[in-house]
Amino acid sequence: MLDELKKAYSGIFEDALLEEILETGILKTFHENDKIIDYGDYVKFLPLLLSGAIKILREDKEGDELLLYFLESGDTCAMTLSCCLGQTRSEIRAVAEKETQLIMIPIQKMEEWTSKYKSWRNFVFDSYHSRLTEMLETIDTIAFLNMDKRLMRYLQDKAKINQNELVQVTHQEIAYDMHTSRVVISRLLKKLELDGKIELQRNAINVLDL
Repeated sequence: MLDELKKAYSGIFEDALLEEILETGILKTFHENDKIIDYGDYVKFLPLLLSGAIKILREDKEGDELLLYFLESGDTCAMTLSCCLGQTRSEIRAVAEKETQLIMIPIQKMEEWTSKYKSWRNFVFDSYHSRLTEMLETIDTIAFLNMDKRLMRYLQDKAKINQNELVQVTHQEIAYDMHTSRVVISRLLKKLELDGKIELQRNAINVLDL
């Protein structure tokens, strides 16, 4: 675990903090589509991503979901930080995009390290800023982009997160993430294929325009 931890966070945390993370953190592995955090959960641990990717979803009153942003190696979730510090229930769902390894940090260590390590304070503030920026980009995308452009950005983000231009996803899964219908997604995907931006395959999409 030490090698994975240093690879993901050595440029962010000093050695003393890395050692404490190694001593107190709990290593967890999640498979693709596993729920890591669900709506209404009390969050008692802060997840630090070692490898893989997580998508953060938000649910409306009708039970429909919208993708807010992705997390990658070296990230944590600002929404989780808020829940931990405020001891409130989660208002998001975190789902493994692919096989993912996390180190789970107990709440009490979060507070202790905030006063003890400058790098930890900077990491927390930077995480809030990054996630806020990503949520604003999501709002801008919904408000100002046509659905076909939103769909193309979604596919490009998926390809980037998975480091593979071949995105393994069904039309229905895209519809869930983008809070629309499968029929609309299928029609737009066909249009993007005709425009030469993607190539449709069985339960997969080859993203040509990255």
